[in-house]
Amino acid sequence: MGHLAGDASALNPEHLITAATAWAEQDIDPATQRETTHLVALARAGDAAAIASLHAAFSGRLAFGTAGLRGPLGAGPLRMNRVVVAQTSAGFAAYLWERAQSGEAESPPSIVIGFDGRVNSDVFARDTAEIMAGAGIRVFLLPEPGPTPLTAFAVRHLRVSAGVMITASHNPPRDNGYKVYLGDQDAGSQIVPPVDGIIADRIARAASRPLSELPRKTDYTVLGSGVADAYVSETAAALLAGFPEAPETPGLPRAASQNLSITYTAMHGVGSDIARRVFTSAGLPAVTVVPEQDRPDGAFPTVDFPNPEEPGALDLAFRVARGGSADLVVAHDPDADRLAIAVPDSADPNGYRRLTGNQLGLLLGWRAAERAWARAEHTGSEPAGALACTIVSSPALRAVAKEYGLDYAETLSGFKWVSRVPGLIFGFEEALGYLTHPDTVRDKDGISASADAIALVRELAAEGRTVWDLLDEASERFGHFASSQITLRLESMAAATALAARIRQEPPQFFGDVSVDQVQDLLVPGLAEVPADVLRFDLSDGARVMIRPSGTEPKLKVYLDTFSDAGSAAERRDAAEAALARLDAAVRKTLAALLAEPTSA
Repeated sequence: MGHLAGDASALNPEHLITAATAWAEQDIDPATQRETTHLVALARAGDAAAIASLHAAFSGRLAFGTAGLRGPLGAGPLRMNRVVVAQTSAGFAAYLWERAQSGEAESPPSIVIGFDGRVNSDVFARDTAEIMAGAGIRVFLLPEPGPTPLTAFAVRHLRVSAGVMITASHNPPRDNGYKVYLGDQDAGSQIVPPVDGIIADRIARAASRPLSELPRKTDYTVLGSGVADAYVSETAAALLAGFPEAPETPGLPRAASQNLSITYTAMHGVGSDIARRVFTSAGLPAVTVVPEQDRPDGAFPTVDFPNPEEPGALDLAFRVARGGSADLVVAHDPDADRLAIAVPDSADPNGYRRLTGNQLGLLLGWRAAERAWARAEHTGSEPAGALACTIVSSPALRAVAKEYGLDYAETLSGFKWVSRVPGLIFGFEEALGYLTHPDTVRDKDGISASADAIALVRELAAEGRTVWDLLDEASERFGHFASSQITLRLESMAAATALAARIRQEPPQFFGDVSVDQVQDLLVPGLAEVPADVLRFDLSDGARVMIRPSGTEPKLKVYLDTFSDAGSAAERRDAAEAALARLDAAVRKTLAALLAEPTSA
């Protein structure tokens, strides 16, 4: 995802007023046009707040990065609006033509466009379709709001040159975004450097022209239900094919309980209908929805942040689950590319405890390894494939891969990297992202992952066991990996980057009483796929600390990992968790000291 770009000249109020006036003259959206002209009038009268608002919206451009664009709705080049979307689409179209002319893609290029239920997502999708069609691209527009995994699937299913998904995923309500996929040799994955920089250059060229010079056409194809139907059938088939020797009960390698009670929330997003279709097609139990959150609503009225990771986001789901004594809570984020599950826990005040992304990643990765072995036994071959996770995710998956004789890879954060691991059979990131069936979708997919999770819990129920029992078994088999995260919310993405730079300049030699054995700065070329703003600290007791600024929000993220393989599962868990608590306190103390220090001018 891109950062905010600007220049010093934009700080001048007269410059801002001139830029905003020119923007308003070409704005095709009456609402943002009125917003701009109102701010200009106030700024000309010397209103300091209006000048500050103009600076926030007109002092640079929302930059295009590897995940496209994401930002707040509003007028100006630093916001998500119809002008920015049109310019971005024109630049992306130019890039697609260059690929076609070089033989990297079909000619004429083609694209599929999807959109979620956020404010203006449908408008931005139509603008994208019209600009792409005006540039001579063959355009296919999905017919209604849908999940991000559906658009990622459509790129491969339709064999098009590219895809665009209008979504801001789990961002705050007033955000939106523009996510890009490439087809052909990229096989429906997100873009990676240096492609993002090339596209950004083409967008800048398009933005230098008057908006009226960007041709538009309406002769694009609005698709029917066929893509969604194919996604449902292929996702269900992938789940059923996972264990070739399985009994007749769909989706399961063992006998199953048919009485599993499941509470499901779409978090005011677009996942509900298609997820339930997948569950039904795979022979999984019906779910009880959280009614207040089951339909798309861009205002997200029942949650402060529409992200299952955020405190309070699952409160309504827990209420419904308690009322029905549910065995499992399943939650998608608004575009259904992320998954959270929670299971009963009498020690938790809610009655349910959400698994961390690392815990569910371990279980689903273990399940993928079992699938690989089942396939190998069925065909008389050796198990093959790779398990992968991001560098800030728990290293537990490495132990699973070693146990099952599979390849293992750690990538930079983002499924643009995970999805490109050779031979991938499963990938995950700790931020609730899972790729359980890479042959179907080359991006994180909360819907297919939730089907796998439901099947897993149903198998355990049939055996009289719980998810907590399975996690104990994992601790006994692979060792216990404890993980946590510290998130510092800062005033801007630039502030998060600046804090990471300060840590880089004077890296800690100790966290508490534990010394740092090795520091790796992934900005150094050769240590990662591309240089990345990530610092890794390996400690003398085997613990690990990873620090990086968020690529999408004004946060500094710190990831902590500890490990124990001594004693019983309970002893291993206690030892690793105690070490994690000590490490957490030490890291927080270090960060607090940094924040208390005055920064140099």
